Parts: sequence; C-alpha cells; structure tokens
Amino acid sequence: MASQVFGMLVLWIVGLFILYLVIFKAVKDGINRSVLGQSLEKPSDQGVNKKSWLDDDLDN
Repeated sequence: MASQVFGMLVLWIVGLFILYLVIFKAVKDGINRSVLGQSLEKPSDQGVNKKSWLDDDLDN
C-alpha cells in the first residue's frame, strides 16, 4: 500500500516536471519569436547621441 502511494507520488512529480519543461520551452520560444521579442533582442542605437539627461530638455 505504501509503495503504491510512493510510486504514484513519484509519477506525479515527474509528470509535473515534464509539463513544466514543456510550458517553459513553449513560452520562451513564443516570446523570442514574437515581434516584440525580436525587437528587444535587436540592438538599438537610440541612446547613442545622448550625453546626459539634459539633452532631453525641451528648450533645445
């Protein structure tokens, strides 16, 4: 009886771990292949010419 409970518990843990890995991989690939994910990974040159926060001053 105790070995059956232990066996079922181990199977549940292994199954949940596999489910976690599948969901983690799917979400990670989904984000990386999306337009937003690709734009975040692409290096941007927007802040290159700014030397300080004063460059954002509206009087310039």
